[in-house]
Amino acid sequence: MKLHHRIDGPADAPLLVLGPSLGTTMEIWQPQLPALTESWRVLRYDLPGHGGSAPAAAGFTIDDLARAVLDLVEDERFAVGGVSLGGAIATTIAAMLADGAARQRVRKLVLCCTSAKFGEPGPWLGRAALVRGKGMAALVPTLKTRWFTPGFDGQWVFDQLMEVDAKSYAACCEAIAAFDLTRRLGEITAPTLVIAGAEDPATPLDQALTLAGDIPGASLTVVPRASHLANVERPDAITAAIASHLNGDHHTLPTAGPAAGEPAAASVSPAEAAFAAGMRTRREVLGDAHVDRAVAATTDFTRDFQELITRYAWNEIWNRPGLDRRTRSCVTLTALVARGQLEELAMHVRAALRNGLTREEIKEVLLQTAVYCGVPAANAAFAVARRTLAEIDADDH
Repeated sequence: MKLHHRIDGPADAPLLVLGPSLGTTMEIWQPQLPALTESWRVLRYDLPGHGGSAPAAAGFTIDDLARAVLDLVEDERFAVGGVSLGGAIATTIAAMLADGAARQRVRKLVLCCTSAKFGEPGPWLGRAALVRGKGMAALVPTLKTRWFTPGFDGQWVFDQLMEVDAKSYAACCEAIAAFDLTRRLGEITAPTLVIAGAEDPATPLDQALTLAGDIPGASLTVVPRASHLANVERPDAITAAIASHLNGDHHTLPTAGPAAGEPAAASVSPAEAAFAAGMRTRREVLGDAHVDRAVAATTDFTRDFQELITRYAWNEIWNRPGLDRRTRSCVTLTALVARGQLEELAMHVRAALRNGLTREEIKEVLLQTAVYCGVPAANAAFAVARRTLAEIDADDH
């Protein structure tokens, strides 16, 4: 596999390798290029079937993409980074070069809006089938809600998307579906900066938190008002964070100020990131109205408890990748029936619907509890669930 690439910057400067997001080209890094080429020799590359790279002749893995990028690099030390899929490739390279004589080759690692595991395989395989059947245009409505926050004009990026080879895009989706680097993050020795868009639905904050928490010594910068392609949407904040990491101490806050009217990016502690990730999940599962009431009712006496459940229940447990939210709702409903926690059960009936369970599936869970938790417990649970569903219907009308 040979990837099209371009190098900009002083010939005698240290090398920085940057990879693009799926569906974009090397031009995705154009907003950062002028600042970075002042002190780095920047190598940007295109994914198979994207930009100037030839379409893929066969399937491949992210390990294959990482090796293809390494083929572009001379036997020298370099920094490496990327957005989304490009970030996954960069992480894979850092893990590959974490042992033996190659241990010092990666100077710095920059991971922007990326993940060690991009969710469950099913949606990615479904996306691959979609583009094979209907072409790249079928993705535009979905990606417009994921790449940028509402109101941002990123049409030039969507113009790149429409030029991508559909079969190569599908092959990238299949590579992402099989990708899971979570168990290898602890091997990475390069100083690492993780950047997260605060409003990124594609690689949300909990995934950034996994990277920052499991890569030794990594720091996390959260960029407000930014979605998945944060380096395009908030170029000043992202450029400042990357330049600070590459040219100085990766634990230091970015020193460049934000653009007029824009909030600054901020480095956050693991505890702060865990709380933010947990709060996001808590709101997604329970709904804003419920969480707003809980927050408003918080007192000095209950504040530590609220922070505890937000960090540990809603982040450490609900954000674990081993079970999807539908399954976690089934487990939670069963446990609440078994313990007779009927007030909590009503809340989690609503949450189960929000997590994708149907009413028929909720009924099946409660029927199962009649056998394993007891008929009286299930009888009380059915009464709570029936009343909760009736309230939902009343609210809808």
